[in-house]
Amino acid sequence: MSCPKGKLIAIGGAEDKGTDLEKGEILRNNLNFFELGILRRIIEETGGIDKRIEVVTTASSIPVEVGENYLNAFGKIGCTNVGLLNIRNREDAKKEEYLERIKQCDAVMFSGGNQMRLTAIFGGTEFLDILKHRYQNENFIIAGTSAGAMAMSNTMIYEGNATKAHLKGEVKITTGLAFMDNVIFDSHFEKRGRFGRLAQAVAANPSCIGIGLGEDTGMMITEGNVMQAIGSGLVIIIDGHELGHCNIADIPEGNPISVENLKVHFCENGNGFLVKERKFMVEVVEDAL
Repeated sequence: MSCPKGKLIAIGGAEDKGTDLEKGEILRNNLNFFELGILRRIIEETGGIDKRIEVVTTASSIPVEVGENYLNAFGKIGCTNVGLLNIRNREDAKKEEYLERIKQCDAVMFSGGNQMRLTAIFGGTEFLDILKHRYQNENFIIAGTSAGAMAMSNTMIYEGNATKAHLKGEVKITTGLAFMDNVIFDSHFEKRGRFGRLAQAVAANPSCIGIGLGEDTGMMITEGNVMQAIGSGLVIIIDGHELGHCNIADIPEGNPISVENLKVHFCENGNGFLVKERKFMVEVVEDAL
């Protein structure tokens, strides 16, 4: 398959725009986000403030509040051509109005919440087919934060207690929306101590690159391969391509896993990583794009 012409922007959650999406708390004085610029970067990659962005709040249990928060956040940086798709079930996902809107928009942004809601509601739908077609064939932006980022990959973590992530079976994996098939995303990575659960996911699926997204931090992915860290925090890359010993296939559920030679990279704003080549870049150069 040819390289996708679109871009993915996966964000680690709690992007600093004045709101805690998961708790629904409005934190009006915490607005460094607008200077740091993940939303600005989405607008820039989309083509400017006049381009149409549709926000999908399906993953959230508080979709009205989350939707209003996004309208306010985009509005503060001059982008008012933003719509909300409050899709709550598979019947909503089939509505002609929503299908037409995602055919016409320039970017889609998936909010945080529960990533299983995204896969259960959009899996196998025309809605998802349209997104994949546009991502593959057009200069189309798909962004997602927290659950919206985790659902972007084919292999998706949907559950996993961080304190027990060293035990086999404690990290639950299923099929995501599959915009990419060779990565696994995890979000809120440092704050919620999720290194162990992403490491187990990679140990069980070493063909995939693990991408641990810190809060107010993201990865922009071009051509399905060239990744660039954006935002204020840290992205951790876990590469299991050169694994040596790994006991995960042979031990009973609940036993500690043993893994040799996981490779780890820390990425700050501007650092890059080539997925297919499994290569860290201090900065993303034009030749890589």
